[in-house]
Amino acid sequence: MGATLHIWILALYFAAVLALVTAMIGSSFFLGQRHMTRSTAQPFESGMLPLGDARLRFPIQFYLVAMLFVLFDLESVFIYTWAIAIRPAGWNGYIAMLMFIGVLLAALGYLWRLGALDWGPKSRLRPLPAPR
Repeated sequence: MGATLHIWILALYFAAVLALVTAMIGSSFFLGQRHMTRSTAQPFESGMLPLGDARLRFPIQFYLVAMLFVLFDLESVFIYTWAIAIRPAGWNGYIAMLMFIGVLLAALGYLWRLGALDWGPKSRLRPLPAPR
């Protein structure tokens, strides 16, 4: 009997959510504006009217910045969780975090030296010099 009651409560909740969504969409349909002018049909984002085609190519640096943002965002999550558990982690956790940050700094230095972070007009990747 308890499981049947839970199913009915879930069904009632689902029906209430459906009714609320229907009421919100229906009220916006009936109470919304219906005039259609030339300026109403144009998209308006960030205070600027769009110019040109929406399918333009972004430079590769855009994707590089996006990937670096994700990496540093994950790094900050790891460092924050380590900072919360610093006492139980002890010196082993401290050394592990230093190694983690060291590997990230080494990768950043490698990308910097390779020229992957250059934003100038001549942003070509330079090969690293051969080891002596």
